[in-house]
Amino acid sequence: MSEAPIAFGFVAHYAGRSYAAALSGDPEEVVLFSEEPVEGFTAAAGYWRRTVPRTDLSWLVLVRTVASFGGEPCVVLDEDDDGLHIAYTGHNGLKAEALGYWPVDHGAYEVVVPREEVLSIRVERVPVPLPPEPEREG
Repeated sequence: MSEAPIAFGFVAHYAGRSYAAALSGDPEEVVLFSEEPVEGFTAAAGYWRRTVPRTDLSWLVLVRTVASFGGEPCVVLDEDDDGLHIAYTGHNGLKAEALGYWPVDHGAYEVVVPREEVLSIRVERVPVPLPPEPEREG
């Protein structure tokens, strides 16, 4: 049985390259990250970063690992020696608690379970809409 990779985060395509990304406090900007020096990026604690307008991106996606636990949908947040840290994505809090999830916020449930109990693990890419490009005067 091959093990699916665990992925969770944003990826953006900027100036012909793909970068790990994060949403900025400003909804019109995205922060890009690189593990190697790139022109226009600033060094920051072992990596390089650059904030760019969202309109400068070719695309932006949320990459996440989704699966099923106890017959209910979940998203995989992390993996460690204890198993997979998953969050319930269904709509029934009573069912989530019956499966052993613990509430972490109103309507949000998480649990750590052995990897072999999590089924149908797959990575999906969810497109994040970009704002329209500003009209240019011609």
